[in-house]
Amino acid sequence: MSHDGAEFSFKKIAIPAFGPSILFGVGEGAILPVIALSARDLGASVAVAALVVTLIGVGSLISNIPASIVTDRYGERWSIVGAAVLSMLAMLLCVFAPNLWVYGLGVLLIGAASAVFNLARQKYLTEAVPLKYRARALSTLGGVMRIGIFIGPFIGALAINFFHLAGAYWVGVVAVIIAGLIALSMPDLVHTAAGDGALASPTLRSTLLDHRKVFLSIGIGVLLVGAVRASRQAVLPLWAEGLGLDPSTTSLIYGLSGAIDMLVFYPAGKLMDRRGRAWVAVPSMVLMGISLLLMPLTSGAFGLLLVALLIGFGNGIGSGVVMTLGADYSPARGRAQFLGIWRFLADLGAFSGPALLSGITAILSLSVGIAATGLIGLGAAAVLWYWIPRTPKISA
Repeated sequence: MSHDGAEFSFKKIAIPAFGPSILFGVGEGAILPVIALSARDLGASVAVAALVVTLIGVGSLISNIPASIVTDRYGERWSIVGAAVLSMLAMLLCVFAPNLWVYGLGVLLIGAASAVFNLARQKYLTEAVPLKYRARALSTLGGVMRIGIFIGPFIGALAINFFHLAGAYWVGVVAVIIAGLIALSMPDLVHTAAGDGALASPTLRSTLLDHRKVFLSIGIGVLLVGAVRASRQAVLPLWAEGLGLDPSTTSLIYGLSGAIDMLVFYPAGKLMDRRGRAWVAVPSMVLMGISLLLMPLTSGAFGLLLVALLIGFGNGIGSGVVMTLGADYSPARGRAQFLGIWRFLADLGAFSGPALLSGITAILSLSVGIAATGLIGLGAAAVLWYWIPRTPKISA
């Protein structure tokens, strides 16, 4: 494949590269709203049910490093197929779980499968797409996943009407099976490692040491981005509840924010390709930070809607930016190991952000917790602005 982009066409890789992503999104989106309800049905308290919901994130967090080993050994295509099989089995485990412990294991494995899938698809596009189109490809990758997560609950709700809560998991099972079948059509990539082929393959330890400056600089920014993005999903419904808004109004506001989020990923990717990564990464975090600082000042549905739309726009333009930066910094040799560490940092932020929000809210108040999250967003913007190179304009 020509890496100058002269012979590249998105049409050639659109279905095998993006098809599994939207289907994985549908599967995840279908089950997310019912995880807590399923846990409650198995006897969990409200607090324990909330803990079970976090197991997807925990599964992804602890599986990023093993996912890099799997992808490096078996390649991108078979890793994606394997992730689809694991996700299918995990969802079936959730359907037939006899108790809460088995159900929790199923949820944890869904997160683990997601880690393998996400790393493999990112590595595949990093190597399959020429540099001049990289941001557009990875932004689209992030965007189609969000589209799948957005429409998944609607399909799941329809299935629940016929099969109760199990219907959502059956939607997920069907979605990931089709995703795995599509992934089988992915063309294998010819990997050409830089340097002497006789050199030993990089290890996780050597990758961490060789690229420690990147992980301790822009990697910190990626961690902060993960914290802000994960926290924003919790603060909107919590603040809406504090304002006394009914669930239907809250859902509408949340849905409109998500719709804006999905509409802007491709233009943002194109801007990153043409002007540089900082032109999108920094404004994304600035907008989200300011939005979160404004949220505690809202007193009604209309004000919250405006803030939610701004959050959706800020998050939407940042679609794929973490993957793009990871692809930019990843070496040809040891790319899987590098991306495993990179995704671990992002997931660590996603896990830590809501925990920090919860702690501050418990000690002080929700408004202070939301404002603190906004400050983290501005801090992320500052870190990214300082460390992302001002890349020259790339003609496209």
